[in-house]
Amino acid sequence: MWGGRFGEGPAKIMEEINASIEIDKRLAAQDLRASRAHVEMLAAQKIVSQADAEAILRGLDDIETEIADGRFEFRRELEDIHLNIESRLAELIGPAAGRLHTARSRNDQVATDFRLWVREACARADALLLELQRALLAQAETHADTIMPGFTHLQPAQPVTFGHHCLAYVEMFARDRGRFADAATRMDESPLGAAALAGTPFPIDRERMAKALGFARPMRNSLDAVASRDFALEYLAAAAICSINLSRLAEEIVLWCSPAFGFVKFSDAFTTGSSIMPQKRNPDAAELVRGKTGRILGSFVMLASVLKGLALAYAKDLQEDKPAVFEAADALELSLAAMAGMMTDLQPQAEAMRKAAAAGHPTATDLADWLVAKLGKPFREAHHIAGAVVKRADELNLPLDKVPLQEMQTIEPKMTADVFPVLSVEASVNSRASYGGTAPAQVRRQIAFWREQLT
Repeated sequence: MWGGRFGEGPAKIMEEINASIEIDKRLAAQDLRASRAHVEMLAAQKIVSQADAEAILRGLDDIETEIADGRFEFRRELEDIHLNIESRLAELIGPAAGRLHTARSRNDQVATDFRLWVREACARADALLLELQRALLAQAETHADTIMPGFTHLQPAQPVTFGHHCLAYVEMFARDRGRFADAATRMDESPLGAAALAGTPFPIDRERMAKALGFARPMRNSLDAVASRDFALEYLAAAAICSINLSRLAEEIVLWCSPAFGFVKFSDAFTTGSSIMPQKRNPDAAELVRGKTGRILGSFVMLASVLKGLALAYAKDLQEDKPAVFEAADALELSLAAMAGMMTDLQPQAEAMRKAAAAGHPTATDLADWLVAKLGKPFREAHHIAGAVVKRADELNLPLDKVPLQEMQTIEPKMTADVFPVLSVEASVNSRASYGGTAPAQVRRQIAFWREQLT
C-alpha cells in the first residue's frame, strides 16, 4: 500500500502487531456498504467515470457474495478489512479498483464502518431489551397478587408482590433502552468524506453519502470525524449500566433458587448439574450473566484508557477500539437473550414466597401507621411503640398479628382489636395503593401502561 515510500516490507513482529483483520473482518458488511455510497457519490460528482463506478459496484457485489458463501480469503499481510476488500476488488476488476479510494482515507473509512456497526449494536440491544421486558411483564401479569418479602439490606422489610418486583426491572431496562437510543442519536453523523484528517480537495458531496448510509448529516469537523470514538465509549457506558442491571437480577435469581429461599424454580433448560453431586441443580445461566458484567465493565475501562491520552487526530491506538466493543456487545447480547429465556422459564413458588413474607414482623410499619391514623400519634412516637411491640413479639416467639391484645395494651393502653386486620401481609400489600405502590390494583395499573408501551 505504501511501497512508493518504503523499500522493504515490515518485520515479522511488525506485521504481527499491526494486523487487525482477525478482529475487523466483522466490519465487512459495513465496509462494503460505505464503499458503495462513496463510489456512487464519486460517479455522481464526475470524479470517477460511470463505467469505473459500475465495475467497482459489481466487484463489491461479488465480494459480498464470496464473504457470505465463506469463499473470501482474509489475508493477514493485508492488515485489515479495508485493504483485504480493496485488494480482492483489484483482482476482480483490475486497475479501476484503485479509483475507489479517491477522496477518502482509511481514517474516515474505518470511522464510518465502525460507527455504522455500533449504531446497529444499539438497535440490537434495544430489541433484546424489549424481549426481556416482555418476559418480565408476562410474569408480572401472572403474579400481580403473589406476595413475597421486600428487602432492604437483604433483610425482610415489607411485603410486596412478585409482579411489583418484576415491574421494577421493566422500569430499569426501559432506562437502558433510553440510553442506547440516546447514544444512537448522538452517533447519527457520518465521518465519510473527512479523508485523513483535513478533508479533501475533490468536490465531494458528503450530504449525499450521509443520506445513503442512513445518517442524519455529515460530521461538521474533519478532525473530530476521524479522531472521535466517544460514540463507542458511550455505547460501552450504556452496555456497562445495562449489564449491571442484568447482574442485579441475576444475583436475585441465584438467591431465589437456593433452598434457603426456594422462591423460584427452573426447568432443565436453564440449569445444570454437578459432575460429583447428583442432587445439584445450579442456576448457571444467571451466574454467567452476572460474571459477564466484569467483561463488559472491563471493555469500557479499556477503551477509556486508550482514548484518554490521544492528541488529535488519528493514531494507531484507535485500532484497539474494536476488540473492546465487539467483546462487550457479544457478552451483552448473549446475556440479554439468556435472561429473557430465564424469565420466561422461571416458575415462582407462591407458597414459599408467602411464608417468607410473613417472617420477621414485616407489618411493623403498618402498626405504626395505624397508631398515627387511628390514635393520632406522631409518627416518631408510633415508631417507638411499634418497636416495643415487635420486641415483645420476639420474646413471646409470636408473629405480630398473633400477639395478644392485652400484651400490646401494656405498651400502649389505647390499642384496640381494630389493629389486627392491618397486621396481615395481605392487608399490608393491599394498603400500599399510592401511585407506584405494590398494591395489586396499582400493579395492574402499571401492567396496563407497560402492555401498551411494549406492544
